[in-house]
Amino acid sequence: MAAQLWRVASFYRVITLCYAAVIILRDHRSYAHPAAGLVALAVMAGWTCVTVAAYRRPTGRTAWLVTLDLGVAVALILSTRWIDTAARISAGAPTIPTAWAASPVLACGLASGPWAGFGAALLIAAADLVEHPAISSGATFNGIVLTAIAGTSGGFLLQFGRRAEAEIANAARRDAAAAERERIARGIHDSVLQVLALISSRGHALGGEAAELGKLAGEQEGALRALLVSGGDQPRPLGGLVDVRSLVGPLADARITVSCPATPVLLPAVTATALSGAVAAALDNVARHAGPDARAWVLLEDEERQVTVSVRDDGAGFSERRLALAAAEGRLGVSHSIVGRVRAVGGTASLMSSPGLGTEVELRVSRT
Repeated sequence: MAAQLWRVASFYRVITLCYAAVIILRDHRSYAHPAAGLVALAVMAGWTCVTVAAYRRPTGRTAWLVTLDLGVAVALILSTRWIDTAARISAGAPTIPTAWAASPVLACGLASGPWAGFGAALLIAAADLVEHPAISSGATFNGIVLTAIAGTSGGFLLQFGRRAEAEIANAARRDAAAAERERIARGIHDSVLQVLALISSRGHALGGEAAELGKLAGEQEGALRALLVSGGDQPRPLGGLVDVRSLVGPLADARITVSCPATPVLLPAVTATALSGAVAAALDNVARHAGPDARAWVLLEDEERQVTVSVRDDGAGFSERRLALAAAEGRLGVSHSIVGRVRAVGGTASLMSSPGLGTEVELRVSRT
């Protein structure tokens, strides 16, 4: 997109050079200094060749060359008062470079964005006002306005084009990754998953230590299937927001059930990451302390002003004094990994547990 816009700008420069040449060759005999008019045309033609060749390559679009390009246009506009006659200028005769002076404005917009293009247009307008102090000619005023539009529009178009190119490139990478993932998934399904399923089945049938091995194989099979389904992709922001479902959903496995709404649960990326991190930490505590057969349930709720996630397990539970004792001994997993994460983004966390009755962690973050 950028290369095409620069080619359009170069084409505009050549076309406006031809237009300026027609005007100068037609009127130069009426100038105060006819030969100077032809010299100015030669300067414009030479500078057009230099800039068209330089701007063809990204390495040639340097700040100093664009600035010099703008300076050449301003100098040619100001030379009008010396080359042309006062009577012709007062009557509204065009400046020496005419529409060609807008070419550097386009270059500034394309090189540095719409505000740079607008600033360059103001500089060209100031030179026009020096040449026509009272803007007596409607053509002069229209030229100033059109130059400003050209500079800002060029910058906006280039920014839009770059964003579009980035989106297309990202889409292509996602499509390629999805195709590769499907290819790998087919191979895993035909080999690894079938072996894990066989071990799980035979282990349960044999009993004893083999049953425990089969149980582990079944859990790994479930985790691998979940990974293949989710693709391991990072959640993509939607308008600066992240769908929390894409973060907590992959936490499900053979012992963890995750329930989410059918519609996206959108939160700012920092908040969503902190919330899902606290959920993962709570589930890690279940795996470490709730007992080998404990199960866990995660419920994501989307309310109007806040998002709530509850993590409940049917494990061994613990007394209230246990958290205080752990903090006194320097073990700060709950206070830092769970409560601290949520509080850091303005949320709240509560924990309820009793010996033999499991544990429930409730996490709330506000949208306001």
